[in-house]
Amino acid sequence: MAAITPQHSFEGDLFAQPLRSNTGNLLQVTEPDYKAFIPPNSLRRMSRLLKMGLTAAQQCLRDSSLGVPGAIITGTGKGSLQDTERFLKDIRQYGEKALNPTPFIQSTYNAVNGMIAVAQQCTTYNNTFVHRGFSFEHALLDSILQLQEGAPHTLTGALDEMSEEHFYIKSRIGYWKKEPVDNVQLYNTLSPGTIAGEGAVFFSLSATPTAHTYAHITGLKLLYKPAVAGISAGLSAFLQEQQLAVEDISLVITGRNGDSNFEHFYTELDKVLGTVPQLPFKHLCGEYETSGAFAVWLAAHIMKAQQLPQQWFPMQADFPAAGFQRILIYNHFFGEQHTFVLLER
Repeated sequence: MAAITPQHSFEGDLFAQPLRSNTGNLLQVTEPDYKAFIPPNSLRRMSRLLKMGLTAAQQCLRDSSLGVPGAIITGTGKGSLQDTERFLKDIRQYGEKALNPTPFIQSTYNAVNGMIAVAQQCTTYNNTFVHRGFSFEHALLDSILQLQEGAPHTLTGALDEMSEEHFYIKSRIGYWKKEPVDNVQLYNTLSPGTIAGEGAVFFSLSATPTAHTYAHITGLKLLYKPAVAGISAGLSAFLQEQQLAVEDISLVITGRNGDSNFEHFYTELDKVLGTVPQLPFKHLCGEYETSGAFAVWLAAHIMKAQQLPQQWFPMQADFPAAGFQRILIYNHFFGEQHTFVLLER
């Protein structure tokens, strides 16, 4: 795995990294030194998202030691906003004449996939999903299908960025909180809106475990615009499909984000989970279409190390004991796309 996120997630020991806080309602990624991954002549022509995606993908392949991937599959909610905005500004400024084609080419959703394929000399299956809050989960589902059909392993990722202009546009329709909120205090500030985020997370997935394996993804369920009662019913059905009881879940990582408009979904979820320990994750990465990839990355780290990065959860009074056998992730994107992902040791 590899992740470029608002936290110090790319290099070093995750459990020794401090929590990064911010009060501006926008969590931007902590960017690594791209020069170690991308040639300087290419670097200066690339936008932020392309740098993030290509670097995270290459670091992921190094971490897996699996070589050239059998398939490259990603999910993104918006693609490269920076390139899209740059091209639209040029259309207006130059009156649709003498336009630089590079921002247009790099603004397409599959630009990162293409760059990864060129860098790795990979000519196999290559696909990008752009399905709002289901983007990463559909990439994950497609990867599972590819593995079942014989692909040796896949490079599966999710990437999204938040530009200042897009942040402003979404603030006009109530996506973000009106008052500045410290991300550490996010769950104590229950009001309309949340905080924005971004990130690039990649995984190497294989059908059989290796010496570098973090965890086993055993279940995936997607719900589109369910009724409130459908959340508890959906979770019960999901556990039944996995032949599990609630007591078999060691930890639940939830997408709680301090938005009072959608807190009722988590209240409904609590009816089924009872006393199962829960941890939120949106104060670490913010809200964006593919934030579920960050949750899977975090859960896999916890599963492999059998411990929690407790310094990242100062709002937590106590922590569950070690011995994580199964971790359930529940997330949704503004009440429309709801997802359950189950990881086992």
